[in-house]
Amino acid sequence: MAGTGGMRSYKLTQFGTPLTEVIESPPAPKGAQVLLRVSACGVCHSDLHIADGYFDLGHGQKLDLAAAVKLPRILGHEIVGVVEELGPEATGVRVGDRRAVYAWGGCGLCAQCLAGRENLCAKPRSVSVHADGGFSNYVLVDHPRYLVEYEPLSAPFAATLGCSGLTAFSALKKAAPVDVEHPLLIIGAGGLGLAAVSLCHALYGIGPIVADVAATKRQTALEAGASAVVDPADPDARKSLLADTGGLFSAIDFVGSEKSAGFGLSVLRKGGRLFVVGLFGGSIGVPLATLPMRAISIVGVFTGTLPEFRELMALAREGKVKPAPIEMRPLETAQQSLDDLRTGRVRGRVVLTA
Repeated sequence: MAGTGGMRSYKLTQFGTPLTEVIESPPAPKGAQVLLRVSACGVCHSDLHIADGYFDLGHGQKLDLAAAVKLPRILGHEIVGVVEELGPEATGVRVGDRRAVYAWGGCGLCAQCLAGRENLCAKPRSVSVHADGGFSNYVLVDHPRYLVEYEPLSAPFAATLGCSGLTAFSALKKAAPVDVEHPLLIIGAGGLGLAAVSLCHALYGIGPIVADVAATKRQTALEAGASAVVDPADPDARKSLLADTGGLFSAIDFVGSEKSAGFGLSVLRKGGRLFVVGLFGGSIGVPLATLPMRAISIVGVFTGTLPEFRELMALAREGKVKPAPIEMRPLETAQQSLDDLRTGRVRGRVVLTA
C-alpha cells in the first residue's frame, strides 16, 4: 500500500485559473498499472498551454483543449519517481525501483503503436493531458513498459529528459545529417533549445548555430556549446547566415511562432528542412510555388518515441549528454513556476521536487 501521508497535488480545476492544492488518498494501481512516488517533475511550456485550455492557431482562431483534457487534471509530464505499488498484472519492476516515466503512451494496438510510435497514436494516453501527471507526490503509470532506468543520473536531470530532452533528441535525429557541409540552426535558446545544443554534440560531434532574440540566452547557448549565435531580429542576420553557410540544410524551431518559423524558412538552402517543435502559436503563409521550386520541407515534431527515450537515456547515463541549467523548486511552487515560465523569468528548466 502507498504511504500513509496522503497524496498532495496541484490540480487544474478550471482553464485559465491558478492550480488548486488537493490532499487525498493515492490511487490504487489496477491491472498492469504502477504507482510511483514522485521524486522530481519538470515544468514545461506545454503545461502552460494546457492550463490556458487552448493552442493559438493564428488569425483569432484557437484549438480548444476541453475535449481532450478532462478537468480536474494534474499537470506535469517530465517525471521520475520510486515504484511504490504494483497492480496485480504489473511485471518487470519492483517496489523501490527508481524510474523515469515515458509520458506519451497510446492504445498499444494500432499501427502506430505497434511500430513503436505510441506518441502518434490516434487514441493517446498522454500523462498530464489524458491522465494525471506529476505536479504531485504520487503518479499512476499505465504500464511498466513506460518506466525507464535512469541511475546514476540525478532525478532532476533525468526528469528533463522526458520531454524537453526527448523532443530535442527526436528532432535532431530527424535533422540528420548534421556536419560542416550540412549546418544546423536551432531557433530558441530556452530549455529545449539548450538541450538540443548538448545533444547535437552527443549525436554529431558539432555545435549548432543558435538564434534567439535575447542576448542573455545567446550567451547561455554559447556557454552550452553553440558554434555561433545570431539575433533573428537583426535585419542583417538573414543575409549574414546565408553568406556564411550558403543556406542552412536544417533548422529546428523550438519557439513555433510566426516570426521564428518565418526566419527559419528564410535561411534554408534548396532542399532544406524546417522542423517545427514549439507551440507558441500563430500561423504562417507560404507561397505554394516556392515549396517545389526550393524543394524545401516543413516537418512537425511531436515529442519522441519510447525507443528514442531509451536511446537518449542510455546516452545520458554514459555521460554523453550535459544537462541544461536546472533550478530545483519545492512542489508547492508549481503555480509560481508556471507564472515565471510564462513571463520569461526561467533560465533553462525548472524542476519541482516533492
